[in-house]
This record gives sequence, structure tokens and C-alpha cells, in this order.
Amino acid sequence: MDEGNDMTQAAHASVNGIDLYYEILGADRPGPPLVMLHGGMLTFHLSFDALLPALTAERKVIGIELQGHGHTALGDRPFSIRQCAEDVIALLDQLGIDQADFLGYSLGGLVSADVAVVAPDRVGRLVVAASHFRATRSEAYYPEITELDLDSPRMPTEEESAAMVGAYEEAAPSTEDFFRSVGQVQPAVHDFEGWTDDELARLTMPVLIIVGDTDFVRLEHAVEMKQLVPDAQLAILPGTTHMRVIRPDLVLPMVTAFLRR
Repeated sequence: MDEGNDMTQAAHASVNGIDLYYEILGADRPGPPLVMLHGGMLTFHLSFDALLPALTAERKVIGIELQGHGHTALGDRPFSIRQCAEDVIALLDQLGIDQADFLGYSLGGLVSADVAVVAPDRVGRLVVAASHFRATRSEAYYPEITELDLDSPRMPTEEESAAMVGAYEEAAPSTEDFFRSVGQVQPAVHDFEGWTDDELARLTMPVLIIVGDTDFVRLEHAVEMKQLVPDAQLAILPGTTHMRVIRPDLVLPMVTAFLRR
């Protein structure tokens, strides 16, 4: 493993036929680690840099870049939420981590929740931000999202879109793969139908659901999921779009309090 300094480690792990990139920050912190999974077509740092100084001050953080994102190549393997979850579990196995807390944003929220469904004993506490849990995209998302209405205030701004492309080109093994990755990741997220009532009942660990009031995810869908998950809390952030959900002023205090045992 290569070490950037005594507090940050970065490496690729060979899991399920891909080289999965991850970073460990605050490696000497006691207690269970916090796995952080980024949004679709974002990187670990583009998603979470605003939270990292405070979180790594008291937690060991493992930031993973999923297939086709950041430093992890898309390759020829089909992309799916379940495959990403299996990759994360395989990495935890390699690192010798029996259980971790999870914070997942958008795509990362889907993957984090799928880890909790597939292997509930591996997840201590779960934060799912700006993600749906169940139903087809027409039921979980607002119409302008499913119709890709680029003029909607819910959609990424030009500046946010440029930041996505820039972060990808800075980190990716092949910068030409950005739009090929979009072509695989976007339908995998939008067409993901989530989990059954029985599967959601497996989420018996404490769960914090976070959405913005101008998010991709319908507010009524978030409320339904809060009611279906046994030990769930729901936070709706005012004046907040999907791309701005990971805002430190509101998210950091509630996530820090939620993750403390």
C-alpha cells in the first residue's frame, strides 16, 4: 500500500476482476471505520471534501471509488448496484474489517443500502443521502429527472457538470471513458427498483435518510422509506438540490451526532 503521509493511505485492491481504488484517512483513529461512497459520476473527494476534515478528526474513513469512477477504471465488466456492493464487501474482507458504518450519497447511497441488505452484519450505522430505496424511477423521482429536463432547477448546473468532468479527467485511468461510464451508470441507477419489504426489514441497524427539498427523489418517497425501515430517521434539507445535499452546515452536525454511539 502506498502512503501519501502517515494519516492518508491510497491503493488499488484487486476485487471481482477490477482494480478498486480506495483511500484510508485517519488510519490511527479508534473505533469502527466509516466507509464513504460517492455520487454517480463523482469522485470520493468531489463528493465529500467539505466533510472530511471534521470526520477524519475522530474517525478512520475509507473512501472508495466505484467501478467507472475516479481512479477506478470502467473496464469491460457490466455495471450494476449489486456488483458494486459485492466489490465493497470484498474490499472490507481484504482489509480485515468485520463491520463499518456507511455514508453513501446518491449512487453511493444505493450501494451502501445494498451492502446492508446483502450483509447486514457488516453495517453498524447507515447514512443514505439523496437516494431512493424502492419502486421504479417514475415513482421515486420527479418527472423532470426521468425526462432529463436540463432546464429543471433540480438538475446539475453547468458549473456542477463541468466539475464532474474535470474531476473525472484528473483521476481516471482513461479520460475518454467518461461518457461511456455515464451510459452504463445512469440507467443502472435510474432503473434500479430497490428492495422488497422483506429486504428493507433487514435494515435493522440505525439508518439516517437525507434528501434535499429540491432533490431528484420525491419527498413522499423519502417519507415512505422512513416508515418502512425499522429504525430510520429522516432529514429534509431546506433550499437544497440533489447536487448540494452534502452541505457541511447542515449535514455535518447531524451525521456526526448520528454516527456517535
